[in-house]
Amino acid sequence: MVIVVMGVSGCGKTTISKKLSKTLNLPYFDADDFHPKSNIDKMTNKQALNDEDRWPWLQILADNISHWSIEEGAVLACSALKESYRTLLSSKYESIIWIYLSGNKSLIKKRIEKRSGHFMSSDLLNAQFKDLEIPNYGIHIDIYKSPEDIINTIVSKIK
Repeated sequence: MVIVVMGVSGCGKTTISKKLSKTLNLPYFDADDFHPKSNIDKMTNKQALNDEDRWPWLQILADNISHWSIEEGAVLACSALKESYRTLLSSKYESIIWIYLSGNKSLIKKRIEKRSGHFMSSDLLNAQFKDLEIPNYGIHIDIYKSPEDIINTIVSKIK
């Protein structure tokens, strides 16, 4: 089983993915860890990534998803904002369980502004919401719920 927890930066992907991986006893991965240095440098300088920046990163993730699907599975925290990104991510393993964490821009901006040591700034949030294509599939979760409630909802829906 490969689960991708998706949404804009600051929606709780890392928190939920880590808790979900422990609950389901699956390895956890953060898509940010697979970005090439050039992408991180760009985001650190408050420049939004474009599709050209993202394609090699998404291909690396698709390769890993394929590998994880034949191993023990995984939980991946990944923005996966556009349908074309999700199509590429699922190009080598179509049975991904998609979890979309949804919330309004105001709440998410407050969360980002409280973080320290992360390359994503609240200045880039508008670009993320502009790129976001909400999937019409998968499990949609409102981020106003507690992490425990979110995990319980996800687990009940995938079993």
